[in-house]
Amino acid sequence: MNSHHIPTSKPTNVPTQKIEDFLAQDEKKDLLRLLTAGSVDDGKSTLIGRLLNDSKRLYDDQLATLIRDSKRVGNAGDEIDYALLLDGLKAEREQGITIDVAYRYFSTSKRKFIIADTPGHEQYTRNMVTGASTAHLAIVLIDARKGVITQTKRHSFIISLLGIKHVIVAVNKMDLVEYSRDVFEQIREDYLDFTTRLSIPDIQFVPLSALKGDNIVNRSENMPWYTGSSIMNLLESISISGDRNFVDFRFPIQLVSRPNLDYRGFSGRIASGIIRRGEEVIALPSGKSTRVKSIESMGTSVDYAFPPQSIMLTLEDEIDLSRGDMLVRKNNQPQIERHFEAMLVWMDETDLDLNKQFILKHTTQKVKARVDAIRYGIDVNTTQRSETTTFKLNQIGRVVLTSSKPLLFDSYTKNRQTGSFILIDPLTHNTSAVGMIINRVNPEKLPSKIAHAADKKLDRSLVSREEREQKLAQKAMTFWITGLHASGKNEVAYQLERYLFDLGRTAIVLNGSMLRSGLNRELGFDKADRDENLRRVAEMAKLLNDQGLIVIAVFISPDRETRQQVKEIIGPQRYKEIFIDTKLEACQTRDTEGLYAKAAQGKLRHFPGIDSPYESGTADIIISDLEQVDIKDLI
Repeated sequence: MNSHHIPTSKPTNVPTQKIEDFLAQDEKKDLLRLLTAGSVDDGKSTLIGRLLNDSKRLYDDQLATLIRDSKRVGNAGDEIDYALLLDGLKAEREQGITIDVAYRYFSTSKRKFIIADTPGHEQYTRNMVTGASTAHLAIVLIDARKGVITQTKRHSFIISLLGIKHVIVAVNKMDLVEYSRDVFEQIREDYLDFTTRLSIPDIQFVPLSALKGDNIVNRSENMPWYTGSSIMNLLESISISGDRNFVDFRFPIQLVSRPNLDYRGFSGRIASGIIRRGEEVIALPSGKSTRVKSIESMGTSVDYAFPPQSIMLTLEDEIDLSRGDMLVRKNNQPQIERHFEAMLVWMDETDLDLNKQFILKHTTQKVKARVDAIRYGIDVNTTQRSETTTFKLNQIGRVVLTSSKPLLFDSYTKNRQTGSFILIDPLTHNTSAVGMIINRVNPEKLPSKIAHAADKKLDRSLVSREEREQKLAQKAMTFWITGLHASGKNEVAYQLERYLFDLGRTAIVLNGSMLRSGLNRELGFDKADRDENLRRVAEMAKLLNDQGLIVIAVFISPDRETRQQVKEIIGPQRYKEIFIDTKLEACQTRDTEGLYAKAAQGKLRHFPGIDSPYESGTADIIISDLEQVDIKDLI
């Protein structure tokens, strides 16, 4: 116990300093955000714990807890298991593995730090992306015994992709290879050979032992052949002032403040560039120009502001701005486009579906978007491109996207803040992917979703619906089959289709998954989009009926008023509503997709039967027992 340093209750660099002076001095220090990355058991958490301890950033109660936990659940033998400082969740500790992104703040006399300790397992690469998204610097841990492995390459590729300019390659566990210079130099050569294909301008190599403390804060006597700096010295001295874009002014509007009729303020965080009071700015997308009347930062009026400050701006002219709009300079504007290419890191356990619609979050704006095409996937081991039709968890590649509204963006290499976005699954609300915008795409060069352009039709067909019905020997109509999810609607629909086919009739089945994968893929699942989805279905059913065809439409359609409108569009004489009256408990039992469980947990919204009602009472036919239904009775 006595061999371990136990700090006092105050930071050691301010024992006699007034707290006010210390806080004022601390406020002036710049902030370095960094992450640790590497494979399992490379020593990431141990390194951070050692940094905190050896720089005397731990308090006596923290260290006492750490010593106790090291004996109980530690993996460092008789040594202190510094990894436990970063493994904040008890469950994670008991598993002996870091599975989340753990953040830790500390400061020295020269700089403040926020450290993200990311998981090493391949299946948690998405967590590593989360930690890297805001980092200035990355520490890549390599086990000296294993050298450069697949996960090392994967993380380094992501670091390059996310635009992190500074990398410290920490060759750890040198004590287990007898502090061999040859081992270190071979790893250095192998890593540089791989990264020649990447864009990382600043790479530093440090041999160390996180467990023993070699080259952490002070130079190690065990490796006299190493003449470089310690990890701490590099962290304190690496310059990051040139990493942020101070040229291109971008101010996404987050909130409009109107406490009274005489004041209109626009608040948000400066994404890039410097703004001064009195400067001319342009409001996008409207293009209206004005000048900055005032700048407020933390309740104080200032003459200028810079990123990443959060500020409130007032303008000399009355301009209508809302969340998602952007203020920029007149002669320095971002691209305004719906179609663009991007690099995508897939983070969802469900594979990418090109027929699916997503919510795209970009700066302060949320819009609907779709992935039009996959240009190529990338093998992170070789950086070679490959053809693919989908992305699985942790896969990376280049894609083409289209948003429902124009985005105000720069290329990611130019501006990380306005060149990045995330894709959100509208059904599960999971983050499906993170993206880095490359450039706009000419709409004429977008991948075609239509094989041939439709021929121009006459306003009035020379063939009547009655003639078509006579030719087909059937009466055109629409069977509208409705009910809760998993009530048995599809089973009834396809039995009806089979029965009509055997009678020599021509029928077409339309259902939600069919239309949302194509015609209606940009629509979401809120009430407005659900209603629009059904309106389009009704219009399609009407057109098909006009061709003399029988339509079997299968949709939950829970709103009584909406179904009435559908009936009016199709025509009452050609509309027959069939309600599958399966009880909620039976539907939940039949639900193979687990949607009811997700809805009950709050993961799905506006779900009929759970947090949204189903309004019955309009059906022409009610089926309460699927086992007893006679298809002939539906005709």
